[in-house]
Amino acid sequence: MTEPLRVFVNGTGLSVPSGSTVIDAIEAADPAAAAAVRAGTRAVADSRGIPVSADTPLSGGYVVRLISARAKADATGDE
Repeated sequence: MTEPLRVFVNGTGLSVPSGSTVIDAIEAADPAAAAAVRAGTRAVADSRGIPVSADTPLSGGYVVRLISARAKADATGDE
């Protein structure tokens, strides 16, 4: 059996099963926030502030931050 991963969503630590994705961690931390990401009204960044896809696989210690969807568009150069 694999060990759970310790990750952080908006500064809150939680454990998720090995093989989880960014959206899985957000769902575990805050289902409403996960719904906002799925709807496109919120986006996700890593610990450096770089936008990441919600289906990004997690590793232990991964830091997830919710950002405005507009901030994601600004970071990628989209209008």
